[in-house]
Amino acid sequence: MPSRGLVKDILKEITTSLNPHIQRASREAQLLLMAYLDVDELWLLTNQNTAIKDTKKLFEWVERRKQNEPLEYILNKVSFYSEEFYIAKGALIPRPETELLIDEVIKTVDNPHAKINFVEVGVGSGIISVMLALKFPHAKITAVDISQDALDIAKINIEKFNLEDRIELKLGSLLEPIDWHVDYLVSNPPYIEDGIELESNLSYEPQNALFGGEVGDEIIKQLLDEVLKREIKFFSCEIGYDQKGRISTYLKDKQYKYLDFYKDLSGFDRGFTLGL
Repeated sequence: MPSRGLVKDILKEITTSLNPHIQRASREAQLLLMAYLDVDELWLLTNQNTAIKDTKKLFEWVERRKQNEPLEYILNKVSFYSEEFYIAKGALIPRPETELLIDEVIKTVDNPHAKINFVEVGVGSGIISVMLALKFPHAKITAVDISQDALDIAKINIEKFNLEDRIELKLGSLLEPIDWHVDYLVSNPPYIEDGIELESNLSYEPQNALFGGEVGDEIIKQLLDEVLKREIKFFSCEIGYDQKGRISTYLKDKQYKYLDFYKDLSGFDRGFTLGL
């Protein structure tokens, strides 16, 4: 790989290198180079003949991408709900569908000034807790995860948005570290059935954030039990596309006010809100 060269030649070299491995090779070449140079697309388009001197780290990124490592981990950034977040191995890469979970909470609370006590189980990169803090400036949020790596990543994002005084991080399983009343529980828990073969890029992501048990919905059911036992007023949760029926059946003989499911943009069941 070249140690230096013009922007247009480096883009061509990266595209050629990625092409057998990546579908959008040309676009990803642009994204890698923009991130490497910390420039925008306009700069890239208007500086095709600008010389770049040191490209060693850039082509290390290219080699990682050729191994199907997610671009977000390579660049350490991800977009979510129109904000940019830090991301790294150790936390699940946020998916666009999870933005719908934020929408559900906003719809349910319907008061941006509410002084509400949120708990998020499975904080991961912290994107949900950060967005809840931004959308509800008078709310307090406690975020729990079993992974210290995830909590470390979440801490970076919490500090980026200056929310240290409003989001508290806790190491532990489910609601184990929480011994006070919770107004609203939010979670995007692991819900994939154990043993399912996933795409190779998912092997880079924390497996304990993906697989939810032998059936897949075990953790969701544990959280439902906690919600009912602790009489948590609201619970919004992301689910797998095929889990609506099992969750409805599980709650059939339980006491609650309503159970509303929502779909993603592709029309698949994606989550629910339970109200007590």
